[in-house]
Amino acid sequence: MEARGEGRWKALGKRALAILFWLLAWQALSAAVDQQILLVSPLSALTTLARLMGSADFYRAVALSFGRILLGFSLAVAAGVILGILAARFSLIRALLGPLMAAIKATPVASFVILALVWISARNLSVFTGFLMVLPVIYLNVVQGLQSADEKLLQMARAFDLGLGKRARAIYLPALFPYFLTGCQLSLGICWKAGIAAEVIGQPAGSIGDKLYRAKLFLSTDELFAWTVAVVLLSVALEKAVLCLIGRLQRLYGGGEAA
Repeated sequence: MEARGEGRWKALGKRALAILFWLLAWQALSAAVDQQILLVSPLSALTTLARLMGSADFYRAVALSFGRILLGFSLAVAAGVILGILAARFSLIRALLGPLMAAIKATPVASFVILALVWISARNLSVFTGFLMVLPVIYLNVVQGLQSADEKLLQMARAFDLGLGKRARAIYLPALFPYFLTGCQLSLGICWKAGIAAEVIGQPAGSIGDKLYRAKLFLSTDELFAWTVAVVLLSVALEKAVLCLIGRLQRLYGGGEAA
């Protein structure tokens, strides 16, 4: 247990050093360019972020964007799990959904956003875009996870006439969780970036994307970098929170520890 704690501290130390290295590189590049309108320093970006955080408008923008993107992610996870279970069980459904998921994966975010603006309001654009970006990732990982269940264990479960609930708890969930965790890990960043990109294009009033667009429009480079830093920090926070929740579920129902 002590060795594990030491390993964690070492990993945190390495991560802190890596962050410090890139902050110093950013500072050096900013000093070399010496044009604040092109590239602000880390201190300037963080100072501007602190100033923005002193305003209620900042928290309204964060709440709006965070809530909508999280809603899109949650809906995609629910739909991806349901469709993945059905596709793993029925080959016909898997065959029907295959081309659709491939098309969604291959279509650029900008195309989705522009098309979506024809059908839905800019306010709900980040929900829709996040949903579409996450859905195929979760779906494919759920299908792969369920198909990876040990066939010998399933045969034994059938031989002992175990019910579906017991089979799911003992065999399917332990097989599914590593894939599901990977799917969430991959899709969280994609969802967040796609949602903010949709807001930049659609410009729903009061959102983070709208703030980014206005900062660029008025050449407020310090605010542009400050909002970008805020987006990165929020993305990391969202990922940690969701993966922590999945880790708890895995320990309860998946028969193991989260990675």
